[in-house]
Amino acid sequence: MISIKNVTVKGLPLLEIVSEEHFSKKLPTVFFYHGWTSSKESSMVNGYELAKQGFRALLPESYLHGERKISASSPGNMEFWDVVLHNLSEITILKDYYVEKGLTDPEKIGVAGLSMGGITTNAMLTQFPWIKAASVLMGTPSPIAFSKWLLNAPWAEGLDIQLTEQEVNDAMEPLKNISLDLHPEKINGRPIYVWHGTNDELVPYSLTKKFIQAVQDKSYAQNIQFETTIGGIHKVPYAISVEMAEFFKKNL
Repeated sequence: MISIKNVTVKGLPLLEIVSEEHFSKKLPTVFFYHGWTSSKESSMVNGYELAKQGFRALLPESYLHGERKISASSPGNMEFWDVVLHNLSEITILKDYYVEKGLTDPEKIGVAGLSMGGITTNAMLTQFPWIKAASVLMGTPSPIAFSKWLLNAPWAEGLDIQLTEQEVNDAMEPLKNISLDLHPEKINGRPIYVWHGTNDELVPYSLTKKFIQAVQDKSYAQNIQFETTIGGIHKVPYAISVEMAEFFKKNL
C-alpha cells in the first residue's frame, strides 16, 4: 500500500509518498516539483508512480503556491523566477533533513518536475552535483530566452510591461548562473529524462529541441533520454509519468 503524508520541514510543507512497508527505511529519493500557479497535490500521480517503483517521493510546495499563498490571488508573473530561486534555496534544507533522519540515501537522490518544476530541475542541475539523476517534463533549460519569449506569450496576457532592451538584459543577468544552456557541461554524464510536446503553448518546445541538438554529441550528455509527443500540449500524459518513474528505477 502507498502512503501519502503531509509533512512540514522547518516551515516548508511537502507531501511524502512512499510504500508503507518501506516507510521507515533508508530509500532512494526523488523530489518532484509542481508547475506555476499549481500545488504539490497536483503532482500526486507522479509521486505515486515513483513510490510504486520503490522511491521515497517528496513533493515540495513552492513559494507563493498552495499552502504558501500569501493572498487569495495567484502569484504574479513577475514573481516567476523568485519562486524558482526559492525552490533552489530550499531543496538543500529538505535533503539534509531526510538524510539526517536516515530516510534518504544521499547517494541516490533525484530531482524531477513539470513546467515550472521542470525549469527548476534544469536550474538545479547547474548547482547541485549530489543530484544523481533528473527528469524534466515540459521545462526549458534556457531561462533567459524563455523570459524574453514570456514578454509576448500567453502567460503575460493582460500585463502592461514596458521595458527597454537594456532593462530586460539587466533583469536577466542573475539567471545566467542557473542557465543549463550556458553551462551544459554541468550535466556531467548524469542520466536525464526529458519530455516535451511539440505543440506546447506555454513553454516552447523549440528551446528544448535546440538545446538537445546542441549537446547530443557531447560526452557529458550521453545519458540524456529525449522523448517527444508530436502534437503534445502543455499537459503531461499519464504514460509519460509512468515512463519517468521507470527511468528513475533504472538509473537511480
